[in-house]
Amino acid sequence: MRILVFLFLMVPSCILAAGSSAPIPLDSVAPDLSDKASLQRGARTYVNYCLGCHAMKYQRFQRVAEDLGISQETMMANFVFDPSKKFGSHMENSMSVENAKQWFGNVPPDLTLYTKLKGGPDYFYTYMRSFYEDSTRPFGVNNLLYENVGMPHPLVHLQGVQRKVCKNVPKIAKNGGEMRDPLSGESIIEERCGDDLLVRGISPLSLVEGSGELSADSYDGLIYDLTNFLYYSGDPSRLERERLGGFVLLFLAFFYVFAWLLGREYLKEFH
Repeated sequence: MRILVFLFLMVPSCILAAGSSAPIPLDSVAPDLSDKASLQRGARTYVNYCLGCHAMKYQRFQRVAEDLGISQETMMANFVFDPSKKFGSHMENSMSVENAKQWFGNVPPDLTLYTKLKGGPDYFYTYMRSFYEDSTRPFGVNNLLYENVGMPHPLVHLQGVQRKVCKNVPKIAKNGGEMRDPLSGESIIEERCGDDLLVRGISPLSLVEGSGELSADSYDGLIYDLTNFLYYSGDPSRLERERLGGFVLLFLAFFYVFAWLLGREYLKEFH
């Protein structure tokens, strides 16, 4: 019985471990749900660049406004662009399933729980910074983290165009060492591009200078805010739950003293 319980408890962790696997190393990001300014900026980026394709059918405009300190007037004027939507409406778009399949080949995923189900916030943060130019793809871009991705880069005018870097590097043998010419002893050189350079600690992408409206640091900050907002949307009550959890632990610690004293009195009856 104990073995079955152990295996049952191990299932969620196995699923999370499998979902977090990625073809390239993920950049680490630390969401901060107490940073209301970051969450507000992330919400603005989402409704301006993402909501047209990616809905949040489990989130409401009203809940976002209340949690992020946005007034109803500001929310309706600057975040809700569909006149048929009300303050309490879900954050959905008007794209039909038929149009989505015709334009993209599939329905764009809902983003409400994306950072909880798709490798966590690190995955999304890395994904939005890994688009690169690829003329063989329908939308002219590809992604190192999600090869042959079926979506355009919605923020390319902000980030700029990235291209794969190709460099001449020493060829690596199966044992991990450099391959050398048996006569001269010099390293055998080969050309490697893109994600092949990651194992050598070389940046796989190069930003075309002047092609983006934002600097690299500003764009990373924008994606951090967007990631922060999506992380919040996946669990809006997280901060409140953690706050209440502290009070619950204090109550249990306080109650334990009286429970122990009562138990001691009961034990006296057995001696």
